[in-house]
Amino acid sequence: MPLPPRRVASIASTVALTAVLAATGACGAASPPSVQAGPADTAPSSSTPAPATPTTSIVGSPPAGGTTLILGPARPLTDPPAAPGAPGAGALNPARPGANLYQGITSANPVTAAHRFLVYVPHEADGTTMVIDPTTMSVIDTFRTGAESHHVVPSWDMSTLYVAASRGDLLTPIDPVTGKPGAGIPVEDPYNLYFLPDGSAAVVVEEGNQKLTFRDPKTFEHRATLQTTCNGINHLDFSADGSYLVASCEFEGTMVKVDLVNRTVVDEITLDMGMTGKQARNGHAQPQDVRLSPDGARFFVADLQGDGVWIIDGATFRVTGFLPTGVGAHGIYPNREGTKFFVINRGTNIVGGPPRGQGSVTVLDMATEKVETTWPIPGGGSPDMGNLTPDGTQLWLGGRYDNEVYALDTRTGALVGRVRVGSHPHGLTVWPQPGRYSMGHTGNMR
Repeated sequence: MPLPPRRVASIASTVALTAVLAATGACGAASPPSVQAGPADTAPSSSTPAPATPTTSIVGSPPAGGTTLILGPARPLTDPPAAPGAPGAGALNPARPGANLYQGITSANPVTAAHRFLVYVPHEADGTTMVIDPTTMSVIDTFRTGAESHHVVPSWDMSTLYVAASRGDLLTPIDPVTGKPGAGIPVEDPYNLYFLPDGSAAVVVEEGNQKLTFRDPKTFEHRATLQTTCNGINHLDFSADGSYLVASCEFEGTMVKVDLVNRTVVDEITLDMGMTGKQARNGHAQPQDVRLSPDGARFFVADLQGDGVWIIDGATFRVTGFLPTGVGAHGIYPNREGTKFFVINRGTNIVGGPPRGQGSVTVLDMATEKVETTWPIPGGGSPDMGNLTPDGTQLWLGGRYDNEVYALDTRTGALVGRVRVGSHPHGLTVWPQPGRYSMGHTGNMR
C-alpha cells in the first residue's frame, strides 16, 4: 500500500536533511567550547514504553477548496478555571490601553515547585529527545519520542510536558518532576500543540493534513476538527480575549484568522514579498512563528524568506508593516518584562541547511517597534526555537542544522553555552517557566 502524501514528503525531507549534515558535518566554533554528549547520553532509554498503534477519528471529507468543521459543538470561551495549585488563573488578559500581556509573568507557579530545572531538546531527524542540565551544560539523558519529534510543549495546567512527533503520530508525556517519559499517546500528525487560553481544549496542529484538531486537554480524546486549505499550517497565537487565533500557512505565504467561538476560518491574507525587498526562493513568503503584541492589538509574524517580521492588525487582519531582522527569521519570544521581542534568525532561507549559517538574534523594542540590536551566533549557526530560563537571564535555542544548542545572555547577547546534541534539534523548551498557564508551543505563557 503506498504511503499517504504527507508521509512520503516527510520521509524524503528527513532523509535529505540528514544527508546534508552527514555530508557537511560541523566545523569548529568560537568559545565557549562545545560540550560533547557521553556514551550514556546517546543510547535511547530501554525503559520507554513502545507506542500504541495509532488510531484516527476523523469523520467525513471536506469539499474541494473549502473549510469544514467536523464533529463537536462550538464552545464559547470563558475565564480560565484555576488549575490545581495555580495562583488563581483569573480572567483572560483583555486588550486595553496601556496593558502589557507579558509584563508580570515572573512569578513561579506552585504547580512547578518540584519540577527539575532542565532543557528538553527534540530531534526532527532521529526521533529522540535529549535532556540537558543547564547548570552544567551537559546532556544527562536521551529517550525515544517518535519519528520527527518537533516540539516539547507544556500542558495548559503546567503539570506535564509533551513531545509532539508528527510522523510518529505520537505525543510523549514527560513528568517534569523526574524528567522521564511516559507511555506515548496516539494522536494523528501532531506537528505542533497549543491549548485554548481558557484551558478547555488542546489544539493539535496537523501540518501535513492542513487541520486544527480540538481534543481533550488531558486525554487527547478527539472532539472536533477544523479542516482548512492552509498549506503548511504550523505556528499560531491567540487574541488577548481568546476569541480567535491567527495561524501561519508556511507553504503558501498566507495567514488565516480562526473564530474560536464558531471554529471557522473567517479571514485570510497573502503576505506581499514586495514589502520585504527580498526575492523568495520558493516564490512566496514563508511565515513561521506568530506572537501577539504586548498591547494585544497586533500580531508579529517571522518570515523565513523575507528575513524579518510582519506586523498584522488583529481587528482588521491587514498587514500594517514589516521589520527586517536577519536571515531566515523564524522564532519570536518576549522578554520577562514584556518590553522586548527576541526574533530568532535561523541564518538561512533554505529548509534543510546548510550548517554554520548567518544565525542571529534580533532584539525588538516593543515601545517603538524598532530594531534595538542584533546578536550574531559566533562562528555561525542555525538558531531556531527555544525559551528563556525561569529568571529570564538566558535564552536557549536549538541549532537546527548544526547539531547543537545555544544559550545566550539576554542582557548582552553573549554566547554562554554551546552544547552538542543530536541531528536536527528543533522546538526545545526550558522548564519550568513562570506564569499562570501555558498556551502551548515551546512555552507561550500567560
